Amino acid sequence: MHFFDILKMALTSLRSNKLRSLLTLVGIVAGVASIIAVMTGISVVQNTIERELSVLGAATFQVQKWAVGGAISEEERRKIQKRPPTTVANANAIREKVTRVDLVGAELWDFGHQAKFRKTSTNKNLTICGGTPEYPPNNTHYIYMGRNISHEDIKVGRRVAVIGYQIAQDLFPFTDPVNRTIKIDGRKFRVIGVFEEKKSALGGNYDNYILMPISTFQRVYGVKQPNGRERSVNITVRAISQDMLADAIEETRAVMRQERGLKPNQEDDFTIFTNDSQIKSFNQATAGVKAGAFVIGIIALVVAGIGIMNIMLVSVTERTKEIGIRKSLGARRKNILAQFLLEAIILSNIGGILGVLVGFGLGNAVTIFTGFPVTVPLEWAVGGLVFCTTIGLIFGMWPAILASRLDPIEALRFE
Repeated sequence: MHFFDILKMALTSLRSNKLRSLLTLVGIVAGVASIIAVMTGISVVQNTIERELSVLGAATFQVQKWAVGGAISEEERRKIQKRPPTTVANANAIREKVTRVDLVGAELWDFGHQAKFRKTSTNKNLTICGGTPEYPPNNTHYIYMGRNISHEDIKVGRRVAVIGYQIAQDLFPFTDPVNRTIKIDGRKFRVIGVFEEKKSALGGNYDNYILMPISTFQRVYGVKQPNGRERSVNITVRAISQDMLADAIEETRAVMRQERGLKPNQEDDFTIFTNDSQIKSFNQATAGVKAGAFVIGIIALVVAGIGIMNIMLVSVTERTKEIGIRKSLGARRKNILAQFLLEAIILSNIGGILGVLVGFGLGNAVTIFTGFPVTVPLEWAVGGLVFCTTIGLIFGMWPAILASRLDPIEALRFE
């Protein structure tokens, strides 16, 4: 018999036992959908978070006092809090001594501010960065109108600012904002540039940033926070090339340890991180969810596989006489074996396809409420279908073997 003859007979058998086939499909759909839905949902969030976390350039890393990513214990938090702040002097040392880097920036941050132009005001949710000219390239947040702050602005301590795209839209909907004077928390600043639009699916307000010279920030907002602690500088460092990134990090670590007077047996009192390290932290945080979904899905599929085996065993019993007739007409063992195996595999894969579609739909439901982009992780779809084929093959093998071994004379006598 040809393959298509066997396939036709298998499909006919499944159609003639609709209820039995449907009940088996429910278990397969549930198993596959549970895996695909969770993996799709995580992929939706993960792709968005990876894009959001990739604010640093591919060859850029950051040095700062505080730890980044993942939950830390209260004891660890208190330990980090006792670290001395990273400083502009540390940034200057990296700039002067590390040979594998070409851009070193320093940043101070503060939140909850307001800007005003004439009678129009923004909400009190602006983020202010006191930075250096390296801020745009190191943070991939570029200027599309006007100019960047300069080293001369820092040296002189000018009250100039580069404003975010949304701030420009709010304060200057019909006017060129460059060289206009605005008030930031009641103090006059001259707008010298506007950042390009940078939307955030996670609610980050990149378009509500204000960049001013770090010296101006220190003079206006102080070198200490309102709680009395000294402000800690975030240092952004760009390696000459991505290939040199690892070496640049190690060289920077050595310079920082030397500058901060650490002995060989003392651990670092600062944190160095890259985009990859943040994304790795997220992946570690979601690893347990992925593993749990996979285990639940596997259990559901195994249960569905047992259902397939039981249904196929019943099918063999019901079709014993049919098998005897086919064998008496010349059907060989391998033909019977192939038919029953194909029935199990087809049944399993129909459930797999439905499960993949349901899983994609459920997994992407999060995009309706969050505005995240739709994601279709094809590798999980392919993996799910391959696993369904394996389930059908494994659990359909025993009934198929029993069917192929039936004695034709005994089978013809079966009532």
